[in-house]
Amino acid sequence: MVLFEKKFILFDLHDKETNILKKIQILPSILGTDHDALPLVCEDFEKAGADQIHIDVMDGIFVQNVSFSPATVQSCKLSSSLPLNVHLMVNDPSDLISDYVAAGADTIHVHIESDCDIYASLKKIKEGKKIAGITINPESSIETILPLIDKKIVDEVLIMTVNPGLGGQEYMPEVESKISIIRKRFPHIDITVDGGIDDISIETAAAKGANRFVVGSYLFSLKNIKSGIDNLRRIAEENFKYVY
Repeated sequence: MVLFEKKFILFDLHDKETNILKKIQILPSILGTDHDALPLVCEDFEKAGADQIHIDVMDGIFVQNVSFSPATVQSCKLSSSLPLNVHLMVNDPSDLISDYVAAGADTIHVHIESDCDIYASLKKIKEGKKIAGITINPESSIETILPLIDKKIVDEVLIMTVNPGLGGQEYMPEVESKISIIRKRFPHIDITVDGGIDDISIETAAAKGANRFVVGSYLFSLKNIKSGIDNLRRIAEENFKYVY
């Protein structure tokens, strides 16, 4: 399906003639999970049809809270075959990357706001044969990450749709302009959104071009997580499109 509008070509997820569309993925977050319950929670997410497991790592400096460690990644790795998507909300991720590579992370995200050589950190992730993600907070200019994507050192962009560090926050729709900018400029890249994702916010985020969705509090509020994941995927697939 190809639609023409204002000299741009619009693709939707159901276009069978292009191979550049990105698969919609739902990534449950374990942020609110007790460490002892992780094995069972990871198993449940896999049975429910999740695509990856999202693990937030906090150092108490970059954000106020402290959460998870390489041991968390190891525990999840033993409990599930799902890819592990690790989000380093830390002041200086450069010295931690090797630990998370060794623990079994499949994707590692670093923040553009972190106090380190971001390019070197991303390069270190890729040298570890892992997917390198760059994360940007709501208040940061999208211009700060564009040069890194241009240099092809970034595999995935994680756009925070809440302020980092706490679960259960409300989605910030004003951040959606960042999604549009990245999707239009880099149509092939995976765009993940994290924060306040539910069955309402996922619709507009997908419509702007996001194709991966971190979901935390909303999923845990449901009686049937599998139905919740299926519903979120359906809504995203129905609304996903981008312009290039």
